[in-house]
Amino acid sequence: MGYEHKHKGVDIQLGPVVGPLGRAPEAGRNWEGFSPDPVLSGIAVAQSVKGIQDAGVMACTKHYLAYEQEHFRQVSESSGYGYNFTGEYSANLDDKTMHELYLWPFADAVRAGTASIMCVYNHINGSYGCQNSYTLNYLLKGELGFQGFVMTDWGAHHSGVSSALAGLDLSMPGDTAFDSGQSFWGANLTIAVLNGSVPEWRIDDMATRIMAGYYLVGLDKNPIPVNFDAWTTDTYGYLHYIASEGYGLINEHVDVRADHSQQVRTQAAKGTVLLKNINNALPLTGKEKLTAVFGDDAGDNPYGPNGCSDRGCDNGTLGMAWGSGTANFPYLITPLTAIQNEVFSNAGAIEDVLDNYAYNQISALARRADQLGGVSLVFVNADSGEGYIVVDTNEGDRNNLTLWRGGAELIANVSSQHNNTIVVMHTVGAVDISSFYDHPNITAIVWAGIPGEQSGNAIADVLYGRVNPGGKLPFTIGRNRPDYGTDVLYKLNNGTDQPQLNFQEGVFIDYRSFDKQGIDPIYEFGYGLSYTNFSYSNLKVVGQRANNYVPTAGETKAAPTLGNFSTDPSGYVYPAGFHEVPLYIYPYLNSSDITSASNDSDYGEPANEYLPAGSQDGSPQPKIGAGGGPGGNPQLYDVFYTVTADITNTGKVAGDEVPQVYVNLGGPDDPKVVLRGFDRLTIAPGATATFSAELTRRDFSNWDTVSQNWVISNYTKTVYVGSSSRKLPLQQALGGSSNATAGGYGSHAPAHRMF
Repeated sequence: MGYEHKHKGVDIQLGPVVGPLGRAPEAGRNWEGFSPDPVLSGIAVAQSVKGIQDAGVMACTKHYLAYEQEHFRQVSESSGYGYNFTGEYSANLDDKTMHELYLWPFADAVRAGTASIMCVYNHINGSYGCQNSYTLNYLLKGELGFQGFVMTDWGAHHSGVSSALAGLDLSMPGDTAFDSGQSFWGANLTIAVLNGSVPEWRIDDMATRIMAGYYLVGLDKNPIPVNFDAWTTDTYGYLHYIASEGYGLINEHVDVRADHSQQVRTQAAKGTVLLKNINNALPLTGKEKLTAVFGDDAGDNPYGPNGCSDRGCDNGTLGMAWGSGTANFPYLITPLTAIQNEVFSNAGAIEDVLDNYAYNQISALARRADQLGGVSLVFVNADSGEGYIVVDTNEGDRNNLTLWRGGAELIANVSSQHNNTIVVMHTVGAVDISSFYDHPNITAIVWAGIPGEQSGNAIADVLYGRVNPGGKLPFTIGRNRPDYGTDVLYKLNNGTDQPQLNFQEGVFIDYRSFDKQGIDPIYEFGYGLSYTNFSYSNLKVVGQRANNYVPTAGETKAAPTLGNFSTDPSGYVYPAGFHEVPLYIYPYLNSSDITSASNDSDYGEPANEYLPAGSQDGSPQPKIGAGGGPGGNPQLYDVFYTVTADITNTGKVAGDEVPQVYVNLGGPDDPKVVLRGFDRLTIAPGATATFSAELTRRDFSNWDTVSQNWVISNYTKTVYVGSSSRKLPLQQALGGSSNATAGGYGSHAPAHRMF
């Protein structure tokens, strides 16, 4: 992605995503991120940031913070759906939940060097996310040591001076409402600096942070001009789209894909998760007497792969969900096309019924495939996306966890006729599979996610055994909707006032919630089968030397003022002869009289009447004990233990296994287990590979709300290694320093202690 953005002339890629994290399984934009587990998301976001920025593009990690649903994220958007309320929802969460869950992956992004962070539409504990001084100044820039710039989501800017002082650095796209020509900043920010409402050090800080990212990724050394237009695919058009100005060449149609198609195919196949495989129903041979393919998810969108704006429909196979985080497909290879190619190459027979509601034809074909001893492949999906698009009454967030377009009924129809029915699911997350997962005629179930342009080839690689599936579920699939414990807030709960989204579950989402409630899911977090089998043995947990934790102390330096500037307003009026593109935002004043230029009847109100005390103070400040470096106190990342285990392929074919290491922190309020690391190993039949992971001080810590720092409790910790969150055959309890040599971990294991 970084390479393609770079060669299109993009400076900032609006991604990766770790917000939403995935509190509610129906949340519309979960698909843009990685997982509801903060450690998995943190590892993935760090690698994504490094990859993007190594390609010479600034990463913008988003959405910060606690943006966990589409409903009620914007008043204007929601009013179009008939809702009447006065303010975007407030995500209300406690300090411990903030640190141990939602802030965790952002710390990893900051530590990886993300150049920018995008703040959210919603409120956080009652204050807008893009003017929340606690989350921006204190947590992000202070505790996490973020050196880059904070930009708004599009339309998430709600104030002038207060947002600048609260830590916002860049307003996007700059206007108060799309195409309004008005801005909270622009000339208003110029006035605020001139009159001292925004100190010079703050405007210098904004510019420094933005340019730091620019230089960090080398945009000064190898700039590539923008060669495309975001609003149209036409070759010629207006450079200034909304103003209808500057007609000329706007799309050069530069092909930046290189060899990425093969990478996309490989990644999609490797990410496929095999959930069920009875009597080795998979892999197929391609020589089945009749291959019957069912479901519109196997075929083409009749409007074409890009026929729905921002992918805002569910027609044909689901390769990408909807919203602003989408891109145009260069092509979309459907499952049916790839399976046809496979069958044709083996001189086989293949038929299909893609209309989910052609009940008679579906039954007849499935029955014939059964009689011939063939195979029936059923393709189903479930879609979601961003809240500005509604698909089949789903306002971004899914209305429920059912399969779309009668998918469950389609499966029931086929499986009632054929005892070798294989289900392939393209979904944005967890779905309700309770009606069919244990059906005796359903011999295999595959979750293929939303695999992109190579969808068909990737699933064919798995179905026909060219790729042995090794993917693991990044979320839990439960038996019933209430089992998940969290949900989208679908109805206003505060009259016409701001909706309140209370994170009462704390850190217990997804598998942590299932474990706490003692509920058995159908398929747990981390689960996934292979065409071979693996055994686990020989766990070793070896302690490493680590110094005692020392909270960061002392004071920061005073905020620097870089150079001098004139306070004469006449120096900031529009230059003579300057052409102002209509509706664009400029920093220039329309008058040398600041009061007149402000066009604000309240101009001149004393700062102490609308700004919190200390908000303009650039003097040295106490350092934050949990801070001290990018990602927080550097000692959090000291390695405490090295964990190793042997993984043996006991089957007859080579395959990939993803060993996972979990920790039980021991406290009565802690989750049963929390993921702390994983790896992917390719192992030949009969061979053994060694899984290795490092566990840091952070991995054993809890957030202490009293000391406002990370602590290791005195409760016994236990390390587990296995193939999923519920299949953990290896375990080792860790004692204090007095018995540190026991149980296979060395004499240098740190004692369990309060920091």
